[in-house]
Parts: sequence; C-alpha cells; structure tokens
Amino acid sequence: MDNGESSYRRYLKGDEEAFQEIVKLYFDGLMLFVNGYVKNLETAEDITIDVFAYLVAHKQRFRFGHSLKTYLFTMGRSRALDHLKRGKKLQFTELSPGLPVADPQPGPEERLIAEEEKRLLHGALHKLPEEQRQVLHLVYFETMSCEEAAKVLKKNRKQVYNLLYRGKEALRTILTKEVVIL
Repeated sequence: MDNGESSYRRYLKGDEEAFQEIVKLYFDGLMLFVNGYVKNLETAEDITIDVFAYLVAHKQRFRFGHSLKTYLFTMGRSRALDHLKRGKKLQFTELSPGLPVADPQPGPEERLIAEEEKRLLHGALHKLPEEQRQVLHLVYFETMSCEEAAKVLKKNRKQVYNLLYRGKEALRTILTKEVVIL
C-alpha cells in the first residue's frame, strides 16, 4: 500500500476524485488523533479540515520523501499544538459539503457489543499517559510504522518502541481490571 501517494499523484494531475479518496482514507483517523491533543471534537474537526485545505492550497509542498499519511499527521500535530499554545479559536471556511458515508447497518446486538468494546477501549486509553496514548493511536489505529510515528511525534525509534511496550502493558492491566469488575 502506498499510503495515498498514488491518489495524491493523480490529484496533482487534475483528478479531483483522487483527493476525495485521500480525505476518505485519512480524515477520521487524523481528526481523532488531533482530538487527543485539543480534547474537543469540533476543534479537532476544524484543524483537520485546515490540514486538508493546506494540502489543496499548497499542492507542491509534499515532496514524496515520506508517506502522505505521515505528512498529514505531522501537520495535524503541529496545528493542534499551535492551537493549544496560542489558546485562540481558529477561523475556518467550509470547502465543500460533507462527504457521503456509506455504512452497512449491523444488527442491534452487534452494534451494542461493538459500542461497549469501543467504550471500554477508549476509556482505558484515556487513562494512559498522553504520550503512550498517542503512540498507540498512531501505530494501531492509524497503522503507522514505528518510524512514521516517531517522525510525527518527534521522537526517536527507541522511544516509540518503549512507549508502545509500556502503553500496551498499562492498557492490558486497565482492561483486565475493568473486565473483572464487569
């Protein structure tokens, strides 16, 4: 998998649908990652939209030296930290109406089980230290390599491996305690 780079190359050649593919591929994950910093879904969504707007406005900035996903998540992290540092509201302009989402509807039991599992996992993740939570999110939810996560978080590879190990152990402990309680 090329992490959206072929779609971006097609977009640079004028294929507007290729950009929509990139948005579908990365929007939700990037928004959740940014939300880990700003702790507000609306602000996270605004910052994510701003990242994609920047990608449209500055088409030639991405040099294909790293994956497009790493580039987007690095920009998202940077903008989230800027937002927190400045403590001000960002102004955004709507680029286009929301993309339609086709989602087959699972049965009520499957939805209930899935929601409960998500709730437990997200609750346990939020009990972790922030750096561990960020690394786990990037590696397991965004399927980034440790090297890509290291670039996004501005850490070296060994630090990312250590954070992953400690985060998984802490998550295992938290989830084990919560399952026993239930």
